[in-house]
Amino acid sequence: MTSMPNTEGRAGRYPDLAGRTAVVTGAAKGIGKSIACRLARECMNLVAADKDCESLDDTVRTIEELGAAVVAVCADLTQPDAVDAVFDAALERFGAVDVLVNNAADLQRRHLLEEHRDLLDLQLATNVRSPYLCSQRAASAMSANGGGSIVLVSSVGADRAHQHGLPYDMTKGAINSLARAMAVELGPLGIRVNAVGPGVTRTYRWPPEDGTTGPPEIVSQIPLKRPGTVDDIAAAVAFLASCEASYITGQVLYVDGGITAQLSPPGPLAL
Repeated sequence: MTSMPNTEGRAGRYPDLAGRTAVVTGAAKGIGKSIACRLARECMNLVAADKDCESLDDTVRTIEELGAAVVAVCADLTQPDAVDAVFDAALERFGAVDVLVNNAADLQRRHLLEEHRDLLDLQLATNVRSPYLCSQRAASAMSANGGGSIVLVSSVGADRAHQHGLPYDMTKGAINSLARAMAVELGPLGIRVNAVGPGVTRTYRWPPEDGTTGPPEIVSQIPLKRPGTVDDIAAAVAFLASCEASYITGQVLYVDGGITAQLSPPGPLAL
């Protein structure tokens, strides 16, 4: 049986998510933490995974304060055994996996001529192999339970190259392809697969510099004239996870303030 969160006095935007179970990787900080907390507000059970154990504890405390049931798994998901540990914990505690959010990623960027092959190996393992293996385990559990939703966190770098963005952009292009291919394979099992592509997003990596608008040289290149927030990304994930998106699969939803709509930005965009 899937345990029910304490929903007394709480109401999410998507009632169909209440009482269901979500696995969120890279949940310790930034976008991942915001996604986990947003799904907690939707009255879901949470399995939060990250290799940053100390920050993951903070995420768990926040989720518990929101009244949701949560299991923390401190794990390096580049290791296949760690992937199994996450899903074994989810099934043992909650009995089901209904939503998977593949958010964990390595974000390092270097010039191609300065790049060491160790970075390539790390980003392929973190940004591609880990989501692949997590999705495989999740799909197995979902197919036994009538279906579910997988959301992968991509990037505008999948379609618009960053300066010094290899191999990160390459791996995010792979994520978009993974979302489409899995949507085709898993659709008959009732499993939807989509990706969310953040643009310029203010996270813990980008502390406030001039209030809420961000550096003018970056903001000027965004059609909406502001950076995104982690809550903007989390809102898109919650929508795609819900039955409101029941006929949406194999898509990439860019949450980027209009960056990818431009033929070219007016200057070198420092995403």
